[in-house]
Amino acid sequence: MFVWVFHRVSGLLLIALLGIKFLTSFFLMTKDQKPDWALVLHTNKLTDSLLIALVVFHALYGLRTVIMDMGARREKLLFWIFTILGVILTAGLLVVYFTRNY
Repeated sequence: MFVWVFHRVSGLLLIALLGIKFLTSFFLMTKDQKPDWALVLHTNKLTDSLLIALVVFHALYGLRTVIMDMGARREKLLFWIFTILGVILTAGLLVVYFTRNY
């Protein structure tokens, strides 16, 4: 039940966060003055970290759901495999994100 609720909530959060990223990028593409609020929202490390974690877990739990729909019976084992894989993948992507030099 947790995975089902998390998958739906993370989908809604992804829509909201990606909407914010797209909206602020449109304001930052202008050649005139760039609004401070758009720059702050677009370059926010917390938003980017949350986006990375949500994308990874949403994708992996969606893959888990597809595997279960195909007939896999070990729901608990799949949950733990994809959760551990998600933590490792999220940690690796966050390390890459915070150590980039551009």
